[in-house]
Amino acid sequence: RDALPISGPCSIGSRGDTVPSLLSEHHFRDQTMFLIKGLSGGGGGGLIGNFMSMMSDAAINYVPEPPPPRMHPAHAESSESEEVRQFRRTFAQLAGDDLEVSPTELMNILNKVISRHSDLKTDGFSIDSCRSMVSVMDSDSTGKLGFDEFKYLWNNIKKWQAVYKQYDTDRSGTIGATELPGAFEAAGFRLNDQLYAMMVRRYSDETGNMDFDNYICCLVRLDAMLRAFKSLDKDGDGVIKVDMKEWLQLTMYS
Repeated sequence: RDALPISGPCSIGSRGDTVPSLLSEHHFRDQTMFLIKGLSGGGGGGLIGNFMSMMSDAAINYVPEPPPPRMHPAHAESSESEEVRQFRRTFAQLAGDDLEVSPTELMNILNKVISRHSDLKTDGFSIDSCRSMVSVMDSDSTGKLGFDEFKYLWNNIKKWQAVYKQYDTDRSGTIGATELPGAFEAAGFRLNDQLYAMMVRRYSDETGNMDFDNYICCLVRLDAMLRAFKSLDKDGDGVIKVDMKEWLQLTMYS
């Protein structure tokens, strides 16, 4: 579901997968091994290999907030604080009868909230960006956010909004390229210069400024990528293994 970074030796095989009709199985395996060498740094690594290595380093430095333990709803509600109960009541009003938040509902919620903050420069959250956020947070593959998923996302957005305002030092309503490293590190992400430059190219405008909706979308995705990497890196050595089917599932649903 997440765009999963890979560094080091990888198991991306064709066994059990459909081989593209234009390629023989032998040729497909040769191409797969070529990709593996690129990812693991063989022959200089290349752009993809360097990127995956950078993401591995970032994952080592990232300590995400642990997700809440899964409990039966009745038991969970009985042990909740009054603050969480109030949030659950608010969630029930926002989510509707199915008690899940769809991408369209998320878009409406976020845009209603940010419309009250004139100090945040934004074009508004688009349906595509909300689909992307839902997909990387959707741990049970329903296409929507349940209570715990939405609560995790909402708490992060509140935390990151405070960081955004703190590091918007020129009060432009955006985060500039020079303000970005401090803002990302305060949000819990310690990246190197190459990754910062990559984030600016992907999420900032042509002048290097990142508005609020792009900032949130970037951090939601980064958080999900690094959590996915850490959950699969069982021995903590910065190397994970996935097969072709897992790779496609993780990268295409995001």
